[in-house]
Amino acid sequence: MSASHAVKATLMSGSAEVNQQMSLLIPIVGLLGLSIVMVFSASMSASSMEQGPALSVLRQQGIFVLLAIIMMLVVSRIPLRLVEKAGPLLVIFSMLVLAAILLPGVGTEVWGSVRWIKLGPVNIQPSEFAKVFMIIYIAGFLTRKREEMRIFSQGILIVAIVLAMFGGLLLMEPDFGTTVVIVATVFGMMFLGGIRYLHFFIIMGIAVMGGVLLVTFAAYRMQRIVGFMDPWSDPMNKGYQLIQSYIAFGRGGWSGIGLGESIQKLNYLPAAKTDFLFAVIGEELGFIGVLVVLGLFIALIWHAFSLSRRAESLGNLFACRLAQGIGLLIAIEVLINTGVNMGVLPTKGLPLPFISQGGSSLLASSMAMGLLLAVARETTPKPGRKR
Repeated sequence: MSASHAVKATLMSGSAEVNQQMSLLIPIVGLLGLSIVMVFSASMSASSMEQGPALSVLRQQGIFVLLAIIMMLVVSRIPLRLVEKAGPLLVIFSMLVLAAILLPGVGTEVWGSVRWIKLGPVNIQPSEFAKVFMIIYIAGFLTRKREEMRIFSQGILIVAIVLAMFGGLLLMEPDFGTTVVIVATVFGMMFLGGIRYLHFFIIMGIAVMGGVLLVTFAAYRMQRIVGFMDPWSDPMNKGYQLIQSYIAFGRGGWSGIGLGESIQKLNYLPAAKTDFLFAVIGEELGFIGVLVVLGLFIALIWHAFSLSRRAESLGNLFACRLAQGIGLLIAIEVLINTGVNMGVLPTKGLPLPFISQGGSSLLASSMAMGLLLAVARETTPKPGRKR
């Protein structure tokens, strides 16, 4: 190859990498922009009673978004081989931190759950980062053990034990929602990783039975199920959140009542800036705004699985499993949050990725996006590489 051809190939490779990353950044930037706008809008009326002036909430969310962008860019430059090697250490670190939260004087209790560690003026929720660390570990496990994955004792059983340890620590906080997200994401990764169907359905059946028992023997979880099935039977208690969310979507109509004009955020809809921000979006931006938000998430998830296919075609199995895990994580979190807001799923306190107020979820999601950008970088065909 002549020098001119080599330079041309290098420039084309660099252009392809930029195009890959730009197509991924567009929905991310769109979601982060929506986060700043909608958190500010949802805080404008209730801020005086909850968190000070609305501009203070805007400033705080803006800082979190800036930190999220920095984290995403930093993580995107880490070689994936180092990420894969760090997987087991990250999981061990996560379990140690989750265990430390349960110790008296370490964890911070908020709304009856001990899920946070206070670091200066902010509360950090380690379980948000644990989700990403678990995906890294499982992606590495599926890569290293791809030949043994069809053997029950060497494949899915080991993963099930790690999941049980994670789930046990999370349920002690308690954090049933995050447990469901992690289990569902890992099961999806195992299914795509090629485990035997019989093993998959055995473990999934055990997990479902365990979930049913956890709901049955916890009164507050049963109350949520009852409120979900018939919110109008107790409109001022069990069904209150869901009814207020219904009202928000109903008032929004096709085009919404206007940015900043929500009535439900005036202390009618609980957690309007966090878990039920999607309902405020539906009220202020209407059906069109809801479609835009869902479209951005669908584009992001599509890019994740597109990158996984590209990585698999290039023989980079770890990058493939990592992209699949991140795509599944975002899809499951969006499905649960939007499903709860629209009354399709029982009420559960999970934030909407990238958009809801709060630093831990936003930073963890940006970390996952940094990993996706790393996958895009390492799966861009280089000069002379044969696909």
